[in-house]
Amino acid sequence: MYARPKKGKSSASAPRARYAYSTARVHAMKVKLFPKETYAKLLVMALPEITRFIEESEYKAEVDELARTYSGIDLVEFATHLNLARTFTKLIEMTMGEPHDLIVEYLRRWDIWNIKTILRGKTYGASDEEIVRILVPSGELSREYLQTLVRKPSVEEVIAALKGTVYYDVIKDIGYTESSMKVEDELDKFYYARMVDLVSRIGGSSLYLTVIKMEIDVANLKTLFRLKNADISGSRVLEYVIPGGLYLSDKEIERMADAPFDEFVALLGKYRYWGAISDLVTERMGSLSKIELRLDKYLNEHVWKISTFNPLTVLPMLGYMLSKDAEVDNIQAIVRGKEAGLSQEIIKDHLVL
Repeated sequence: MYARPKKGKSSASAPRARYAYSTARVHAMKVKLFPKETYAKLLVMALPEITRFIEESEYKAEVDELARTYSGIDLVEFATHLNLARTFTKLIEMTMGEPHDLIVEYLRRWDIWNIKTILRGKTYGASDEEIVRILVPSGELSREYLQTLVRKPSVEEVIAALKGTVYYDVIKDIGYTESSMKVEDELDKFYYARMVDLVSRIGGSSLYLTVIKMEIDVANLKTLFRLKNADISGSRVLEYVIPGGLYLSDKEIERMADAPFDEFVALLGKYRYWGAISDLVTERMGSLSKIELRLDKYLNEHVWKISTFNPLTVLPMLGYMLSKDAEVDNIQAIVRGKEAGLSQEIIKDHLVL
């Protein structure tokens, strides 16, 4: 059995959604997130000091549990990913009714992340341990099931082993080795199509639907920048675009892809996302990581802002999940940067603050 147990909390048997209770629990969890000042402290610490600091925080149980097996950057990465998975599982277990169903579906993105990670790892010859280290079993697929996938010797056998899951039919007929980007894009499209369908069918979730559609816009903007850097334009762009965005239609994205750079910038300037990235967009950008981080930060801030005015919705839980994910990404970016000998300024540029 590949799926984690539902524990009797599906919408069919759960009582009316208890948003007030869930919001109060999430608020208590939110105050334990690292404030921005913490990252300034971590940036001046050596790796052993960072590990000790993490051990004295909300990650203590995971660091203590794994310290016998791992050390250094491996310990920090394993511990933070394990804590992330347990935190999201806790969210599932403490919610009922609509918020439960919405969170379960939202966390399916980690199934997608894990499948992509395993397929990439197999393609590039990563060891099973290296792949397992960055898995986050917070979706429907359990840790044990994911580990069985990791042990498969080839990409083809990983895909075959997904039979019986909702993901198998999405990718079974696409040759990963010939079109890895196509496989990953189809998984993303599948995820967002399910999300939009579910949220559209739940009454009173219009704000949540807006957030999901904004996520689609952000994902498509990232894709658009990557494709322009790779000189891919025109109708080919639509092969990689996730339909159903809030502001950016397929037609507008195709128009952007065909446009010369100055016109592309002018088109971007019409949208609310432009203010988050305007100082970074140049004709020769090289790395796109800063732009992508800014877009992620903009989305996170927007979710927290609207959740403040709509506390009895799923939005505070969504905002917390985005912030917790960013915290783990920031911790890992710092320890990786330290290990690579990068300057504090370079590492800071890769943090979502």
